[in-house]
Amino acid sequence: MPRREKAKHISNCLELAMLLEVTASKPGNVTLTSSFEGTRIEHFLASAVVAESWFEEAARRGIVAHNNKLRVSDVGIGRIIKGCATDINAWQKGGNTLLGTVILFVPLAVAAGMTPTGDNCVFNFSWLRENLRLAVESTTAEDAVSLYEAIDVAKPSGLGGAPDLDVNDPASKARLLENSISLYEVFKIAAGYDDICSEWVSNYAITFDLAYPYLTAQLERSDLNTAVVQTFLKILSEHPDTFIARKVSVEKAREVSLEAKKISKLGGLETLEGRENLRELDRHLRESGNLLNPGTTADLTAAALALCTLSGYRP
Repeated sequence: MPRREKAKHISNCLELAMLLEVTASKPGNVTLTSSFEGTRIEHFLASAVVAESWFEEAARRGIVAHNNKLRVSDVGIGRIIKGCATDINAWQKGGNTLLGTVILFVPLAVAAGMTPTGDNCVFNFSWLRENLRLAVESTTAEDAVSLYEAIDVAKPSGLGGAPDLDVNDPASKARLLENSISLYEVFKIAAGYDDICSEWVSNYAITFDLAYPYLTAQLERSDLNTAVVQTFLKILSEHPDTFIARKVSVEKAREVSLEAKKISKLGGLETLEGRENLRELDRHLRESGNLLNPGTTADLTAAALALCTLSGYRP
């Protein structure tokens, strides 16, 4: 497949994954019928459309790196994330919508660009995952500074004080450059309390080893919305949402996780009792505005959908 067509194909897959995730009826999240104050579904849709061109750029640079015309460390993952966050901020007024998803998707786009495919653009996931590891481990201090600047733009909630290199500390950016601390190394520091960072460090363990296999199995037996919601509950039941943990407490995140596990055991959307308990969980998560929004779980669900679309799934 020609370089331009391959990059466009990858970016279309990732944009589609974003749209499929945000339009599913996940509890405690913005959906087609539920909003937060100041943040509605149209803000997410606008964000996904704008992000597509940055995924195409990431994929293009991955292709160039695969052809040995660009060092992987010069791909500029941090710069791409920052550019994407800046454009998302300019195209909608709903605040931070998809920064976590973008942080997961940009390396995926680069790795997909680096991964050879046949004419049908089918990706070998073993190669893709190895290239994903290479892409994130090759990030630089400049990438780290760009990521901090992307956070300055997006202004995500729940970012309290970090044990080191706090994004809220103006001196952190200078330290990153002075000590040549890469974005990957920053995420190693944060991996214990943020599952987006943990995915980078673990080579996307939740995405590849839990969420994607579960989602593909669900898609074989259920409609799309059911499959996405069931996968969301599966992830949440096994991994307490770190967005909730940072905004409220680790204990509260665990409580929500236990509720998700209970609903999964009841059948989730596939049984009457499961649906009733899911509606109750959704009401509970919305009682405090968006403080109990399982946003990280939504990002991980989107990443699983990205693997589905990259492997050929079409709604």
